[in-house]
Amino acid sequence: MTHTSTAPPAVSTGRRVGGAGFAMVAGVALAVQSRINGELAVRLADPIGAATVSFGSGLLVLAVLVPLLPAGRAGLGRLRSALREGRIRPWQCVGGMCGGFLVATQGLTVPTLGVAVFIVALVAGQSSSSLLVDRAGAGPAGPQPVTAARLAGAVLTICAVLLAVGDRIGHPSALALAVLPLAAGLGIAWQQAVNGHVRAVSGSALVAGLVNFVMGTAVLLIAFAVSLAVRGFPAPLPEGPWWLYAGGTIGIVFIALGAAVVRYTGVLLLGLGMIAGQVTGALLVDELVPADAGRPGWNTVLGAALTLVAVAVAVLPIRRKRA
Repeated sequence: MTHTSTAPPAVSTGRRVGGAGFAMVAGVALAVQSRINGELAVRLADPIGAATVSFGSGLLVLAVLVPLLPAGRAGLGRLRSALREGRIRPWQCVGGMCGGFLVATQGLTVPTLGVAVFIVALVAGQSSSSLLVDRAGAGPAGPQPVTAARLAGAVLTICAVLLAVGDRIGHPSALALAVLPLAAGLGIAWQQAVNGHVRAVSGSALVAGLVNFVMGTAVLLIAFAVSLAVRGFPAPLPEGPWWLYAGGTIGIVFIALGAAVVRYTGVLLLGLGMIAGQVTGALLVDELVPADAGRPGWNTVLGAALTLVAVAVAVLPIRRKRA
């Protein structure tokens, strides 16, 4: 079959570096979004409700913006044609389900874990899964080899999360919560890969974001309906500062940037760039505005530093040429 013999075009070093830079911006956005959604969950006393509000607000922005823009309307038309012609499969349009789960875990865990521990756990799942997704060629950049250095980077990242949550060993409930962002990280790699395909066939990162938010919101509405049946209605929406409702808009930045650059970076390098932004942003947020978990301890700082070392170990061999 033709798709097995056609390799993606080579990507210039400049585009890879630029893509990694934008991935770092997306990582910072994710760290900030995590704190916002965690705070909204506390004030609503309902993590699922907070996640639904966050994702729903992002969907509302894109549902208004994309049809208003000529490029957005054209992108929707190209996506419909690609689906009819089989150039993209329906299952490649459901990556937003993983995004919905990620936002839900923010509200469930950040108030207890703090942003830094949440991000390091997320990174552990994300880096491990990115290796497999790249090896399978699930992203628009095509198959990427699993080198010893990339594998070492993933292992170092897992060691980093163990170090970061080390002071919570005496609190099993808090340590168990780290499993949720770890699982969310596993799904992010696949989400980024399929979102990249949606962006490629539609020619619009905003269209990819819209599809992502539709699927994520649908999943969260189902979860919210179950929550209503079990727990009843949450507290009224707080009249707090405007930024409590900015999580969805920040999520657009995270999703759109990832969908736009994954074809240049591959899933692993995209994830590594996001890691650098996440750990930097998370430590700053926890230091400036501590959560219930308090300011980051030495082990969290060292865990984040070890994650950056893992990024360097995995990225540097990418520049080597094979004989």
